Amino acid sequence: MKIAIVGPGAMGCLLAAFASKAEQDVYLVDKNAERAKRIRHNGVKVEGISGDFTIKINSTAQPKEVGVCDLVVICVKSYDTEEAAKLVKDLIGEATQVLTLQNGIGNLQILNDVIGEDKVIGGVTSHGATMLEAGHVRHAGKGDTIIGKASGRVLGPIRDVAKMLSKAGFETKISKDIKGLIWSKLIINVGINALTAVTRLNNGRLIEYGGTKEVMRAAVQEAVRVAKRKRIKLAYDDPIQKVEGVAKATGGNISSMLQDVLNKKRTEIEFINGAIVRQGKALNMPTHVNEALTNLVKTIESSYEKQL
Repeated sequence: MKIAIVGPGAMGCLLAAFASKAEQDVYLVDKNAERAKRIRHNGVKVEGISGDFTIKINSTAQPKEVGVCDLVVICVKSYDTEEAAKLVKDLIGEATQVLTLQNGIGNLQILNDVIGEDKVIGGVTSHGATMLEAGHVRHAGKGDTIIGKASGRVLGPIRDVAKMLSKAGFETKISKDIKGLIWSKLIINVGINALTAVTRLNNGRLIEYGGTKEVMRAAVQEAVRVAKRKRIKLAYDDPIQKVEGVAKATGGNISSMLQDVLNKKRTEIEFINGAIVRQGKALNMPTHVNEALTNLVKTIESSYEKQL
């Protein structure tokens, strides 16, 4: 399968390395030409729970050089999704499928609007990865990957994608309710990501302190109330227990939002806790804890150059 992975962040590099190792024809598409050149020269280096290895990857900042692919995987930050969707037109042919494996909500709808619902697959993954430097990632956690169409239809192309991902080491299932699963992952991120960014604690440390546990639970409860009002079916019965369990299971992981803060980069706060705030306002529901977390992370972003 010819695959273009758009965005050489932690997840993009991890998936590119695994798919290439599984003998797929893989290309990394980057908006940064210098970084693309560096990855093309040095390859992608993976360390962590899957072992240590380096593998050569075709990397480019010019989608036209890649041409039409069987699968395009969007791994950019949520705030870059619309731009990425417009830039990948040279990668998309009549039979191309476009998969999102991003955090937050809104990405699936953006891709459906720009590319067309018939070509777009939503997805969530429990694999965890930490970017150490350009093209160098630590594989920090394993778990299921679940994909599905917004329509709920299960057709041949989505089965082919699931088969390829599983062959590459991302054990993949197909769901008829991908929206519910995206929201289920969102609520986990709501409980963990912003808190790690504010406190600069690894995931597992959040449940070691009464203060962070209390804020985590309150943020999650707000998000669950919004989801229930929207009649979204979550993938677990006890959201608090699930979020705390994920924090423990990924104890040593540095969340993607904390990675962004440590690297003084823009975060995805508006697509995670901020999304709960917007959804809550639309439903006339209070989301004070998520609003506070959103404002704190946005303040950290705005004050990078002034921090001690």
